[in-house]
Amino acid sequence: MKNIGVILAGGVGSRLGLEIPKQFLKVAGKSVLEHTLDAFQKNTSIDEIAVVTLSTYVPIIEDSVNENGFNKVKKILSGGAERYMSSWAAILAYEDLGDCNLIFHDAVRPLVSDRVIDEVISRLHHGYRAVDVAVPATDTIIAVHTEKNEIRDIPNRAELMRGQTPQGFHLKLIKSAYLLAFADPDFRSSDDCGVVKKYLPEEPIFVVKGEESNMKLTYMEDLYLLDKLFQLRSSEVKVEFSGNREQLRDKVIVVFGGSYGIGQSIMELANLYQMKSYCFSRNTNQVDICNREQLAKALKEVFEQQGRIDYVINTAAVLKKEPLINMDQATIIESIQTNYIGVVNIALESFSYLKESEGHLVFFTSSSYTRGRAFYSLYSSSKAAVVNFVQAIAQEWDKLNIKVNCINPERTLTPMRIRNFGNEDPATLLRPEDVAEVTLSTLQAKFTGQVIDVKLGEKVLANLFEA
Repeated sequence: MKNIGVILAGGVGSRLGLEIPKQFLKVAGKSVLEHTLDAFQKNTSIDEIAVVTLSTYVPIIEDSVNENGFNKVKKILSGGAERYMSSWAAILAYEDLGDCNLIFHDAVRPLVSDRVIDEVISRLHHGYRAVDVAVPATDTIIAVHTEKNEIRDIPNRAELMRGQTPQGFHLKLIKSAYLLAFADPDFRSSDDCGVVKKYLPEEPIFVVKGEESNMKLTYMEDLYLLDKLFQLRSSEVKVEFSGNREQLRDKVIVVFGGSYGIGQSIMELANLYQMKSYCFSRNTNQVDICNREQLAKALKEVFEQQGRIDYVINTAAVLKKEPLINMDQATIIESIQTNYIGVVNIALESFSYLKESEGHLVFFTSSSYTRGRAFYSLYSSSKAAVVNFVQAIAQEWDKLNIKVNCINPERTLTPMRIRNFGNEDPATLLRPEDVAEVTLSTLQAKFTGQVIDVKLGEKVLANLFEA
């Protein structure tokens, strides 16, 4: 059966006390609704999307759908003041389709994962006609006499869960439940699974394990939490690969900082895959990423030789592990210019070439970007800036089909690490070759604006290329 994602976006955001509904608030560069639509747009199990909102906001959503290229959105429906009215509007909109799966989701849960959506749909196709999503209740739940403000009961926490969305149903089932509900003069609004449970009590409802990150934007404080979660969220690397190296053969790749460490491993692997590879660094050919003129000249030379540039990767960085108060001015300037200004320079000089080729730009961050660390003040802060910069220009350049992503390797056995930490057990460190493999595989991915974690013991991609 066809899988229809129904995004319920009819809220007015009264709890936030704002004039604009919470689904239109900006977080991590997009509106909350746009993030949610993006999750359903990219999910391969979703065939079509319908958005249900108040009639006032239909033009706003139409503009957003067009601007973001959400081509799975086929209907933008007017709902009602109550949540159940929006669900019913979607049911009526698809009743002529015959039986299909309606997957209802709150517009203000923008961090819903592919795993959750896929499992809900899988259960609808294999034995269940109603599916919920929930997470275990970690706090003790108490039932209260509201008039007396006294505890009435303390249910067994082991049997309690907190409901989330999406909630999925066969259309005929959820329609039947609502018809019974509307015939009940005492019907009170509930979520969709609540309607099924009350009016079709014999119908089993499967519960998919939810995720804490699939939080609902309710209060102003939640905006800050969502923003941080988007910053920390890493992408699972999903690469459509044919199983051999042919997709990278003859592609033109430029690596800045490719004379040693991870950059050198990327160059070696690129040559193995018969890519047209070019390395630039201060050590090999006196190209300093802090100097835009040198960058421009290097890229121009590659373009004149090959007629195109498909990929640009920057691994150049400096780490001077010492307290800020002990750093001299030259070290401070070098760290900021190389680790951040150089990144900006590469993006600016690469733009025209990658626009023409609809190419891919890859930068590197560090696991220290999530929290500043003593003796890492400039390195940590500059790597956090790189992540924010990647997310920003990925959004700016998305419509031009330029992809911009960021690799986040754990501790890796490189000369820079040895200089700062001395000899360490190699078994506790990533190999540069493993990071290089993930980096080249990411070039074939369709996502943009993501941080791709590379962790020891968790080979993100294995055996993608024939030996």
